[in-house]
Amino acid sequence: MSECKLDHTHDDVRKKYESQLEFLPKEMHPLFEHFFASQHSQQVLNGLFHLLKKYDLVSDEEKEERNKKIIRLFT
Repeated sequence: MSECKLDHTHDDVRKKYESQLEFLPKEMHPLFEHFFASQHSQQVLNGLFHLLKKYDLVSDEEKEERNKKIIRLFT
């Protein structure tokens, strides 16, 4: 994944999540809701945005890898 110079807001990340919601594992949905209830660093917001970006278009193997990274961000 290439580095992006754009900082993504909490709302940007939520919108990206909502656009990818149907493609994400259902068991991850509560984790996201918990995530959005708190404030996070710009680095975490940017990282999560890019993990969600084009999630629907990547292979199953890439989705598994992104899921692991997303869970690591949440812990």
